[in-house]
Amino acid sequence: MTDLQIYLTLGVFAAVILVIAFDLLDMVVAALLGVSVLIVFEVIGGADILPIIDTAGGPLALLFGGMVVARVIGKTGVFDWLGDGFLRATGGSGKRLLLLIVALVAPVCALLPNATAVILVAPVIIGVCRALKVDFVGPMIITAIVSNAAGMLTLVGDPATFLVGSAIGLSFIDYLRMVSPGGLLAVLAVVPLLPLLLPEVWSTRISLSPERSRVRIEHPKFLALALLVLLTMVVLFLIGESLPNHIVPPEVAIIGAALALLVVYGVRIEPVGEVLRDVDWKTIIFLAAIFTLVQGFIKTELLQGLSIQLYDRFGSDVVPVAILSLVGIGILSSLLANIPVVSAALVMITGYLVAAQLVPEIALARGFTEWPNAVMPVFVAMMFGGTLGGNATLIGASANVVAVGICSARGRRVTFMQFLRIGLPIAAVQLTVGALYVLGLARVQT
Repeated sequence: MTDLQIYLTLGVFAAVILVIAFDLLDMVVAALLGVSVLIVFEVIGGADILPIIDTAGGPLALLFGGMVVARVIGKTGVFDWLGDGFLRATGGSGKRLLLLIVALVAPVCALLPNATAVILVAPVIIGVCRALKVDFVGPMIITAIVSNAAGMLTLVGDPATFLVGSAIGLSFIDYLRMVSPGGLLAVLAVVPLLPLLLPEVWSTRISLSPERSRVRIEHPKFLALALLVLLTMVVLFLIGESLPNHIVPPEVAIIGAALALLVVYGVRIEPVGEVLRDVDWKTIIFLAAIFTLVQGFIKTELLQGLSIQLYDRFGSDVVPVAILSLVGIGILSSLLANIPVVSAALVMITGYLVAAQLVPEIALARGFTEWPNAVMPVFVAMMFGGTLGGNATLIGASANVVAVGICSARGRRVTFMQFLRIGLPIAAVQLTVGALYVLGLARVQT
C-alpha cells in the first residue's frame, strides 16, 4: 500500500465518522460512500473479499440469525405477555424500570450474543416505556450498553471476547474464573450512573390501573415451537464447540434461523417471506460496510507496526502493555467495529509477546494454546477494551447499531451525539473498572 493510499484510508475513516457524528448523511450512505472511495482508489479489491468475509461473516451471521428468531418469537405474542409482567413489576416507577432493565438484560446476554439479546428484549422495553409515558430512546441505549458489558459474563456473550478467548484456547470454565468477575463489575458500574444520565426517566412515577386485563397467548403451540428453537440455540451456544463437529456460535445462529423459518412454514401463520422482509437489512448492510472500511485500515499495517515499538518501550513488562492495550483498543472500538479492531490487535500483541521472548515464535501460528499465566492479563485487557470501549458511541458495537435501528423503526431517530451523551461517561467508568481489574489480575497471575 502506497503512502497516498494510507493517508486516503485514514482520511476516509475520519470523514465517515465525522459525517455520521454530525448527522450530515444517513449512516449507511456515509459508510457505503467510504467503501466506494476505497474501491476506486484500489485500497480495497477482489483479494480483500475473503479476509472481509472471514472477519465479518461470523458477527453478521449471529445478527441475522438473532433477528430471524426474534421476529418469529415476536409473532407468538410472548413479548406482549412479558411486557405486561414487566410493567407490573415496575409498579409505575421509572427508577425500577431502569434497574429491571439491568437485571433482565444481564442474564440474557450471558447466554446469547448481545445483539441477539437486544433484539429479543427490545419489544418488551419499548412497550413498558410507552405505558409509563417516557421516551424509550434512553432506556434502549442503556439496554445496548448493559448488553455489551454483560457480554463479558461468559465466553459466548460478545463477539470480541469470543474472538480473543478462542484465539488463545481459553475454555468456557477458565473464562468464568478469569474474566467473568470483571464483567459483573462492569455491569454493576452502570447502576450508579443511571439517575445522573437519565434523570427524567429515573424520577418518573405514574399510577397503574389495578384493573388492567392480563395479556393472553393466542397461539400456545406456535410459542412452544418457537421457544424450543430458542432453547436449542442457547444449548448449542453453550456446548456446540465441545461437540465432535465443533459448531461455533455463528453456525448456531444460522441453524436457529433455519429452524425458526421451518416453524413459520409449518404452522402457516404467515409467509416465510414476511419474516425475511422484516429483517433489519439496513443495520446488516451498515455493519458490513464498516467491516470493509476496517479491512482497509488493517491493510495500512499501522497496528501491526506497533509490536516492535511496544517492545522497545516496555520490554517484557506486560502490565503497562495490558493497560495501554485496554485504553487503545477501547478508544478504537468506540469509533470502529470492535471485531476487526480486536482481530488486528491480536496480531500486534502476539508479535510483541514473541519479540519480548515471553512466548515462542510458534505462537504466531493458529492453534497455539500454551500461553503462560503471566501474559493472560494482556488478553483480558483486550477483552475489556474491545467489549466496553464500544459503549461510547452509536457505531462502537453491533448491539448499539441494532438498538438505534429498532428505535428508528419505532419512529424515534437517534443521533450520534444523543448516544455519546449517555455512552461516553459509562464507557469511561467501565474501562476504569476494567483497568483496575486487570491490575488485580496481573498481581494474582504473577
